[in-house]
Amino acid sequence: MVTANPSTSVALDGNPYNQGCPTRRILDRIGDRWTVLVVGALGDDTARFSELKRRVEGISQKMLTQTLREMERDGLVIRTVFAQVPVKVEYRLTDAGISLRAPLKALEDWSIEHLGAVLTAQQFYDQE
Repeated sequence: MVTANPSTSVALDGNPYNQGCPTRRILDRIGDRWTVLVVGALGDDTARFSELKRRVEGISQKMLTQTLREMERDGLVIRTVFAQVPVKVEYRLTDAGISLRAPLKALEDWSIEHLGAVLTAQQFYDQE
């Protein structure tokens, strides 16, 4: 079994309103539709790639692979490879990924709660 998980972090001052601040890239990652859905689909579980693909309807294999790689690079997901035949790979959220669940769930809940109002506003806007 091979697991990669950085145990140290660097504390930096960030300001996403500054053009060159790296927090903008982080916001791009956590604001990405697929990242939001993968975080929700993983929840407290570990899941194999095929399980995640089933849970996140409409995501292509290529996009799920790319999203998981980027989330792993950003320290949001741990990828564990089991040395067996065939090779077994599981994904789970890191502590940082788990800490994203509540704010992303709030956004999910907001989108459901305001769905009707947003669709009405879009329809009104498009008619003008």
